[in-house]
Amino acid sequence: MSKKGNHQMKKTRTLFSQNPSSQPDLKTLGNQLLSSRAHVNNLPILLKFISPSSSPHHTLESLLSLQSFFTPLLPDLPPSSSKPSLYPSLEEAKADPEFIYRTWLRLMFDEFVKLLIHFLVSPGSKESLKDVVLDTIMEFVKTGNAGKFNSSIYHKFIHNIVHSTMPVDNLFHSLATKYFKYIDVCYFTYISVEKIARTLDVKDIIYDKAVEVELDDKNTSTASIDVCIHKIHYILLRIAPLECCLEEKSNHETWSGSEFSSIGGNRKGNSEVSDEDDEQKKVLSASKMSKKMKLKFSRAWISFLRLPLPLDVYKEVLVTLQEAVIPHLANPAMLCDFLTRSYDIGGVVSVMALSSLYVLMTQYGIEYPNFYEKLYALLVPAIFMAKHRAKFFQLLDSCLKSPLLPAYLAAAFAKRLSRLALWVPPSGALIIIALIHNLLRRHPSINFLVHQDFGDGVVKDDSKAEECADRSEGCSVVTDSSATTLGLDHFNNRESDPLKSNAMRSSLWEIDTLRHHYCPPVSRFVLSLENDLTVRAKTTEIAIKDFSSGSYATIFKDEIGRRVKQVPLAFAKATTSLFSESEFPGWTFRCEDVKKLNPTGEATGIINRSDGHDNNNAKRQRIECA
Repeated sequence: MSKKGNHQMKKTRTLFSQNPSSQPDLKTLGNQLLSSRAHVNNLPILLKFISPSSSPHHTLESLLSLQSFFTPLLPDLPPSSSKPSLYPSLEEAKADPEFIYRTWLRLMFDEFVKLLIHFLVSPGSKESLKDVVLDTIMEFVKTGNAGKFNSSIYHKFIHNIVHSTMPVDNLFHSLATKYFKYIDVCYFTYISVEKIARTLDVKDIIYDKAVEVELDDKNTSTASIDVCIHKIHYILLRIAPLECCLEEKSNHETWSGSEFSSIGGNRKGNSEVSDEDDEQKKVLSASKMSKKMKLKFSRAWISFLRLPLPLDVYKEVLVTLQEAVIPHLANPAMLCDFLTRSYDIGGVVSVMALSSLYVLMTQYGIEYPNFYEKLYALLVPAIFMAKHRAKFFQLLDSCLKSPLLPAYLAAAFAKRLSRLALWVPPSGALIIIALIHNLLRRHPSINFLVHQDFGDGVVKDDSKAEECADRSEGCSVVTDSSATTLGLDHFNNRESDPLKSNAMRSSLWEIDTLRHHYCPPVSRFVLSLENDLTVRAKTTEIAIKDFSSGSYATIFKDEIGRRVKQVPLAFAKATTSLFSESEFPGWTFRCEDVKKLNPTGEATGIINRSDGHDNNNAKRQRIECA
């Protein structure tokens, strides 16, 4: 800088040290900066007011002046990495004062961007100015790279948001509603998320291996990583998948003149290009953009899933994978390791991972050898009270629909479900009856479970033993030594392997006990199993979704709304007499004659003697029944 410029800068600093809160002076400084290069030393003064501690009016005035100054100069500024040492010699660099001046402007601009990002993530910033600051940053992203998307500024912006300690929900909402509709913003957001996730993954490995790190510092680092993971997940969920838009629209809305708008766009302004060629280029452009977006989308999500996800984020990810992630991945098989690990954890996590894993198996050809063994292990009483039980039972019914399912496996699931019917609430019993109904209808080979006569270890017919016991005590009948095992259930409910559970040697006796269930809907619904389910033309499968969301409240509501022909009473139904005529042979009760003789309705009764009976029988009073 010249001596005159330094003198002007010192004079300006002295003015603001005497009256730092003077807004007209800020406006004057801004006008001077925009009018002449001689007042370029006003830049550091204006930068001091881009701070959360400054007055909102001062911050806004400085922001508008600096933005107006830097916007037209950005295309001519050197990159941030440019240094005078890049010149062939130091003398040539010193001989080019214009280069030095523009390099200094680049440093001032980088400082300005840094202050803007700090203002956004600072807890003391005014909410009224954050939208203006966000728009300013995105304007620099749009024009800061010679008309193309400035990914460097945008990555710094996303990086600072993710690593900030304050809640940034409002900032995320503004960013998503205003800018995530542009395809290039989404594209570079995926790139930034991938870089940040890889950095967090490396940090986590370092924290796990560093023995010298103190426990408090390690807990602080783990907590900060969890906060960053929550924010990355928030960003990924707010970016709408653009695959459908890319295939349907030819003109894609971009925030800047990035490579997305230039794909296939170097056309000559003449009539040599036909309309068919234009349409073909549009199709190729959309296809190319779709592949790029899928690739970045896949890399961002895979990098995120490699992080040590907190339990709440883990569950939310498992819920959204099937619809929000898998259809838009370049290769959904990449999720195989993540889903199989989740499915092996057990409990609620396995239930939530089942949906996505089932999609990979049925639609993308992924093989999981122990799938049914893990599914069999999930059938515990707690599953009937789980939050996602409705989806689980629908998937369970779908997994057991294949006609290629072995008989022992179908029998094991049917027997495991019937045993659970003894422990679960009424809503669970309804689901179990529906599932067993569908199993018996789909797999006729296990219909013997409805009523099975045991040949091994149990006496088939003990009628001879009963007749002998009636005739005499000394009569002896030779029976099998295993007759004492009558009623033994060979099914091992604690066995985790369906093959070793001995379900084929058992029967569904638990379902028969539901006939006397205290809940009327259960006792009524179990009668559906009495039909011959092998005749498929006369029966239909039961929709599990009609029962999977049941609870005590839904059962009570259905019973209240049900129309009953006869209202159950608390006393026995009235009869014509207190005692039946079969208990008094030879006697007749003339109720009608008594009513005629005694119209007042007194409770009297006459017992008439018939011929051939003892005359000592006296008259007995009885209560006349209406």
